[in-house]
Amino acid sequence: MSQSLLLVVAVALVDQDMRVLIAQRPPGKTLAGLWEFPGGKVEPGESPEAALIRELTEELGITVAEPCLAPLTFASHAYEHFHLLMPLYICRRWQGFVSPREGQTLKWVAPRALRDYPMPPADEPLISALLDLLA
Repeated sequence: MSQSLLLVVAVALVDQDMRVLIAQRPPGKTLAGLWEFPGGKVEPGESPEAALIRELTEELGITVAEPCLAPLTFASHAYEHFHLLMPLYICRRWQGFVSPREGQTLKWVAPRALRDYPMPPADEPLISALLDLLA
């Protein structure tokens, strides 16, 4: 039985203090209460970078230029009803102030503390690459 492939893109926003932004999935959403890296689904005809730029504007109210997105690693995870492929980018420069636009809770976290926050299974393996880069 083959599963459909879902392409989702995520970003590790890193501030001047080398902290990473994570967002808590709001009540009513799948995996509610878990913490994740900001991002979302790639729409048909959209590049991963364009999707991430769109999602960051919608979710966080910030503007990111494509050259400021650097690919870091990716996750490949089989959920029950689909297979998720999620590239993770790192971004250190954006315009505007990060603010929760979709009712989510946001938190800036030191890379070493990321494992203290329960995350969806696809997000957890991404922490190692961030620690290698930032810790």
